[in-house]
Amino acid sequence: MQKILITGATGDTGRYTTQLLRERGFDVRAMVHKYDERAEALSALGAEIFAGDLLDLRSVRQALEGIHAAYFVYPIKPGLIAATGYFAQAAREAGLKALVNMSQISARQYSQSNTALDHWTGERIFDRSGIPVTHLRPTFFAEWLTYPTFSNLVQIRTNGLIEYPFGSVKHAPVAAYDQARLISELLVNHSAHAGKTYPLFGPVEMNYFDIAEILSDVMARQVIYRPIEIDEFRTKLAANGAQEHLIQHLCAVAQDYRDGLFSGTNDIIEKITGKPPMSVSEFAKEHKEHFF
Repeated sequence: MQKILITGATGDTGRYTTQLLRERGFDVRAMVHKYDERAEALSALGAEIFAGDLLDLRSVRQALEGIHAAYFVYPIKPGLIAATGYFAQAAREAGLKALVNMSQISARQYSQSNTALDHWTGERIFDRSGIPVTHLRPTFFAEWLTYPTFSNLVQIRTNGLIEYPFGSVKHAPVAAYDQARLISELLVNHSAHAGKTYPLFGPVEMNYFDIAEILSDVMARQVIYRPIEIDEFRTKLAANGAQEHLIQHLCAVAQDYRDGLFSGTNDIIEKITGKPPMSVSEFAKEHKEHFF
């Protein structure tokens, strides 16, 4: 059976994709940064673990040996262009037949976010590589509610308060698990999707006033959303220990969000996988342990 490479395999989309592919009986090589308990969990699923570095061409070449299709994802930190270039080169050498690239909805030629601009450039690198590629551009993940560095998780737990610089603008949060369902399908049946760029959304647009109401129901206590300004958001991120690269990105996309760039919805996930993505209410109930 043809083997599939999953980079970022201990991250949200990577681990779910690995899990789903293994459940379908596919051979998976899970690329991780280091061997730890998260990698052990993937190994227990039957995945082959490869500890490597996307910023090391030799390592990437080894990861891609004998691989038919691959999922590429890189965290919000410096190095995306180098990692993309190395991966594209190694993929050409390996004769990769299909590639799914995780980009983001704010990726565009003149983005004020350094990361979003790098994602746009990375898409162009993959486009020119000759590898059949599908780009994914998700809106904000539903997991935003559970990420400690830039979420309000501590405030939600302690005083039922959400603070973001998003005003009353709406978006349709999309869960990592639903993205993984799409990713796994694209990796297995890629030909009809090569050369496509898919914006990804959850099923319902809502603002954080709406999300606060949902969390109030899940937690059985009042949760309030207080809109803040981007400068205050920047200060909060720094106080939470966020690195400057992440702060620059999140503050830039906060303005993009206000401008409506993250808004919208579609049925791409449902059409390709046969099942609609989960709602914020369903996500919060499935992950309610985070909020207590």
